[in-house]
Amino acid sequence: MAIITKRSKDFLKKYLDNASPTGFEKSGQELWLSYLKPFIDEWESDTYGTVYAVINPGQPYKVVIESHADEISWFVNYITDKGFIHVVRNGGSDQVIAASRKVHIHTKKGIVKGVFGWPAIHTRKGKDLNLSPKLENIFIDIGAKDRKEAEKMGVHIGCVITYEESFDELSHKHFIGRALDNRIGGFCVAEVARLLKKNKVKLPYSLYIVNAVQEEIGLRGAQMIADTIKPNVAIITDVTHDTHTPLINSKIHGDVKLGDGPCLAYAPSVHHKLLDLIIETAEKNKIPFQRSANSRSTGTDTDAFAYSNGGVASALISLPLRYMHTTVEMAHFNDVENVIRLIYETLKKIEEGQSFKYL
Repeated sequence: MAIITKRSKDFLKKYLDNASPTGFEKSGQELWLSYLKPFIDEWESDTYGTVYAVINPGQPYKVVIESHADEISWFVNYITDKGFIHVVRNGGSDQVIAASRKVHIHTKKGIVKGVFGWPAIHTRKGKDLNLSPKLENIFIDIGAKDRKEAEKMGVHIGCVITYEESFDELSHKHFIGRALDNRIGGFCVAEVARLLKKNKVKLPYSLYIVNAVQEEIGLRGAQMIADTIKPNVAIITDVTHDTHTPLINSKIHGDVKLGDGPCLAYAPSVHHKLLDLIIETAEKNKIPFQRSANSRSTGTDTDAFAYSNGGVASALISLPLRYMHTTVEMAHFNDVENVIRLIYETLKKIEEGQSFKYL
C-alpha cells in the first residue's frame, strides 16, 4: 500500500521548490512546520532556526528523528564596474555545473533573476578552447549596465543566490530537482509523524522530529540542537550516493543503487546496537535495505548527535541519490517510501528507558 498521498506529494513539491539556503532557512522551515502541525503536540525553534516538533512531550526518555533543512547556494562576493557578479560558495556548491544556469538573487526588494553566463564555444580559442568553469571565472549576469544599476536593483555583497530549477518527476518513479539533499529527508520525517498520528500509535517516550539548519557548512544546526534536546537516541536521515551511474567507481564509493532500498551506514559514530535494531526491523517488515561503510565519520548530522552530551546512541538511514549537489538530484519513489517505513517501524520497537550501552 502506498504511503505517500497526493496531499503529501503536493507539500513535497512546494517544499522543494522553495529556496532554503544555508543560513536563510526561515521560509522553508515555515512550510515544513505548517505541514507538520496537525500531527504533533508542540513545537519550538532555536536561535538559528532549527525547528523541532514533539509528540508525547514531557517524558524522561527522548528519541530524535532528524533531517537537515538547508541547501547549497552562493553569495554575491563582488560586483564589477560593468555590473557582472562574482560569487563565493555557501556550502558545497559545484562550479562545474554553474555555467548557463538560471539563478535567483535574494534581496530585500525581492528576487532578482540572473544567469551564470559563459563564453560561446565560437569565442574560445587556443588555451581557452577547453576552458572549464572554476570559482574564479564563473559570473552572474543580471542584465545590469553597470554596478550602480545592479545595486539599485537591490543586489549587494552578501546577497544569497539559489538556482531556479524546480521539482519534477521522471518515468513516473523518480523525483528530480535541486535540494533533495536534504529536504527530502525533512519530508520523510514529517511523513513519519503523519503516519504515527493516522495510525494512533502511542509511544512510550517523547519523540522529537527535528529539521536542523546549517548542515552543509559543518553540521552546525545539529550540534546546537543536540545540546538543547539532550536525547537518548537519534535516528538521522540524509542522502547518499548512488554509485551505479557513469563516472563513479563503486570500489571506491561503495555499492549503493537507486531503487534498492534505504542505505544503512556503518561508521564509528553509528551505534551498533541501534543499527542492529534497525536491521532486525527491516528484515521483519520485509523492507529492502543496503549497506555502506564510512571511514572515520559519516559526514552527516549523525556525527553531531552521536558525540554530543557525553554520547547519544545514533544511526543513519540514508536515501540513495543520483547527481548530488546538482540541480537534477534524483531519488526513487520506492526508496523514499521505504525510508519512511523503516523509521516508522523502528520507532515502534524502541522501548522506554532502553539502554544501548555496549557493556
